[in-house]
Amino acid sequence: MAPHGSVKDEGSSEPAPISAGGTYTIQTVSVGCKLYVRRQNPDGENEERLAEILSIRDKPTSAYASRSKVKQEELQAPEDRLEFFVHWDQFNKRLDDWVPGSRLVLTRDLEWPRPKSTPSKKHGTQKVPGKAPGKLPKSQSKALLKKAAANASKALRTERSTPTPAPSTPASPASQPASLKRKFPHDEEEEDEDEDADADADGDMDVDGEGELDAEGEADEQVLDLDAEVPPPPQLPVSTFSKEQEIEKLRTSGSMTQSISEIARVKNLNRLQIGKHEVDAWYFSPYPQEYAHCPVLYLCEFCLSYFASPFMLGRHRKRCTLLHPPGNEIYRHEDLSVFELDGKRQLTFCRNLSMLSKCFLDHKTLYYDVTPFLYYVMCQRDSTGCHLIGYFSKEKESADNYNVACILTLPQHQRYGYGRLLIEFSYELSKKEGKLGSPEKPLSDLGLLGYRAYWGATIIELLLTITDDVSIDDIAQKTSITHADIMNTCTTLQLFKHYKGQHVICIPEALQERHRKSKEKRKRRIHPECLVWKPPVFTRDQLRFGW
Repeated sequence: MAPHGSVKDEGSSEPAPISAGGTYTIQTVSVGCKLYVRRQNPDGENEERLAEILSIRDKPTSAYASRSKVKQEELQAPEDRLEFFVHWDQFNKRLDDWVPGSRLVLTRDLEWPRPKSTPSKKHGTQKVPGKAPGKLPKSQSKALLKKAAANASKALRTERSTPTPAPSTPASPASQPASLKRKFPHDEEEEDEDEDADADADGDMDVDGEGELDAEGEADEQVLDLDAEVPPPPQLPVSTFSKEQEIEKLRTSGSMTQSISEIARVKNLNRLQIGKHEVDAWYFSPYPQEYAHCPVLYLCEFCLSYFASPFMLGRHRKRCTLLHPPGNEIYRHEDLSVFELDGKRQLTFCRNLSMLSKCFLDHKTLYYDVTPFLYYVMCQRDSTGCHLIGYFSKEKESADNYNVACILTLPQHQRYGYGRLLIEFSYELSKKEGKLGSPEKPLSDLGLLGYRAYWGATIIELLLTITDDVSIDDIAQKTSITHADIMNTCTTLQLFKHYKGQHVICIPEALQERHRKSKEKRKRRIHPECLVWKPPVFTRDQLRFGW
């Protein structure tokens, strides 16, 4: 009998079925298929690019659309009544988008999803009709648990009474009750794919729920005995990623979330209008369901309230008197200002800000419980008010000395140096506090690039301005960058050299020249003398976030 791993390997090695162009219709296209879709390239020309179908839906009709527009949508072509959420091959995840059915190229080959491998029987357990493999009815599973616990405790008493017990033969996996096996996540995924979801959920609740109840209600020694009877857990498959490998895989795919359900979520918003800017949403954001099908979501640029139509936004602007973020202005230089907000006091604004940032950050999962955080919002001032550029949040009490929890520059203000300003401002606050700081890990792809550039420029600038010998600890104290970040940056830039039996820091001429050119391009810097701020101190009661 072949091992279990060989079955999966054989199934995964089978080539994906391919249908020639013209032999399929738009109604037969399903989730997981790969085919060519028309898209507009940066030059404005249409091109055909391979894409994978992630989701399919009927074209939604907005409840706020005009009646004439609704009638026009009813007269549209049949293929445009379906929308497909596609992931472009070899493109970043943030470019995933909903496309109408008319953009699918049905004249080219279509690649169907790979056939699923045949699930192997686990430990010889026979499949029960109507139940997932290894699932038993509620009464039988409870009786088996109690019987196994009684037999185990009886065997233990027998062993204690016998002076020299003979080595017992380990029980075979097939002899164990199926309900006693603790399932692993990959086992549950295989069962969910093969069995009915409702029956699977019932089985999980019966076995796992009652097992925990018996373990809590009876003596501890029964739990130990029961564990002794259960066979060792199955080995994880070779394809299981370590944490570092998973983070690297998510980084290259453009997704930094650790939750599989977050990755599976498709983008629910198309465009956002913030003031005079209209930008595309990148990722899923937990805005209310009734706003998901609006072609454009309109946001008030001062209070960040969201509306489904420009009329509703205009009516709100007549009543909204806010012209800047509702916090304390702690920094002002030229036309830039930074406001400090407490998530507990300014609850609504901070929640709206977090939901807005979730449209452009795939790794961010916190958007509701904002009370443990302080928000530092950077704005650009003009005669009409303070316009949001970006922000970063920071824990009020961080056990790991993180000085940034989440950082974002809005897409319409990116590539102007504001991200570097936000990073520099966060380290100025760490200098005021007298602490070493580091951003919360893992970083997004754009955040990682920004921090690496800042760390490298700051360290090189410090080394070029001092003449005395300097150590890693001296650099950390002068810049508030942690020792680990300094070591990683110097290693990446290859600054460490071995000279006369010891390690020294050496900056190559090419790196110095590149630093000078980048310094000449920088027009904006944070001026510490313009920062009016004292580190906030919170009492024990203030750190009880409503629990």
